[in-house]
Amino acid sequence: MKILDWYILKRYLGTFFMMILLFIPIGIIVDVSEKIDNILKNEVPFNAIIFYYINFTVYFANLLFPLFVFLSVIWFTSKLANKTEIIAFLSSGVSFWRFLRPYMIGAVIICFGALAMGLFLAPKASQGFNEFKYNYLHKNRKVQETQNVYRQLNDSMFLYANNFKPLEKSATNFTLEHFDENKLKTKISANSIVFKDSIYELKDYVKRIILEDRDIIEKAISKDTVLPFNIDEFTPVTYVAETLNYTELNKFIEKESKRGSSDINRYKVVAYKRWSIPVSAFILTIIGVAVSSMKRRGGMGVNLAVGISLAFIFIFFDKVLGTLANQSDFPPVIAVWFPNVSFGILAIYLLYNAKR
Repeated sequence: MKILDWYILKRYLGTFFMMILLFIPIGIIVDVSEKIDNILKNEVPFNAIIFYYINFTVYFANLLFPLFVFLSVIWFTSKLANKTEIIAFLSSGVSFWRFLRPYMIGAVIICFGALAMGLFLAPKASQGFNEFKYNYLHKNRKVQETQNVYRQLNDSMFLYANNFKPLEKSATNFTLEHFDENKLKTKISANSIVFKDSIYELKDYVKRIILEDRDIIEKAISKDTVLPFNIDEFTPVTYVAETLNYTELNKFIEKESKRGSSDINRYKVVAYKRWSIPVSAFILTIIGVAVSSMKRRGGMGVNLAVGISLAFIFIFFDKVLGTLANQSDFPPVIAVWFPNVSFGILAIYLLYNAKR
């Protein structure tokens, strides 16, 4: 790369990391001010608080990654424009596309960093972040379904429980049914079920095997047996998809799809976002350059105002459509990729006008 490339690339990456180092402490301070009363009230251990804010740092950086990229590009590109450095570059015979090249190189570097964070680091951070909140700060808040739980294990097996207690790994009024070509073949029921030492203990156990000409009924006051499901998967916590890495999440979505999970859209939104967020690095970089590469009357303030407005419109669409997909039948792939596609079209339009 030439001097121009190194100059812009260093400014791009340097400003990006400066934004992260600037906003994360602010985010931590705001979060501490909101949670300090609950932390003191619940006597949260100091080491748990430290690990929480380590996880919070990764979680916060991954969440606001597009905003950091956008503000970084607008900030340092506006400074270049105000000092007429961009005019000097272009006047020396450098084309606008050539001027854009170091920005794209920087976007590639940030994209791969965001991809690695989203696929592997952010899930671990999300798990610690959410567990801290629900273990220490929101102990009574419902994070998974516990009443009248109905689950489809596979194409032929269904289970039901009246009252599921995740911490105790137990449930009441339990029923497990096995079908063959839409015909009930086996039904296991119990007043209570408890998972202990890799086996299930069933109280008031009844097993009914349905044959062509008769039924076979087996009863027991208590019975220890193995069943084809893990009680931790009985009803996953609402944030479970955020805590799984790429491979685990794909397997989880496949399994939940076969079970007919009502939260499958929520899980797919999380999976698609792990790819859409890094792609937004390119789109927001192009928009940032197009918006701030010209020297304007009013200086950097105008560019920052325009840039921040566009960034919040992007985040608005992303959050609204994501919520819509989570709570309805709206296609998750459209909800996740619509902001990138629409802003990609905007990026092409702005870049064409900036080039002119």
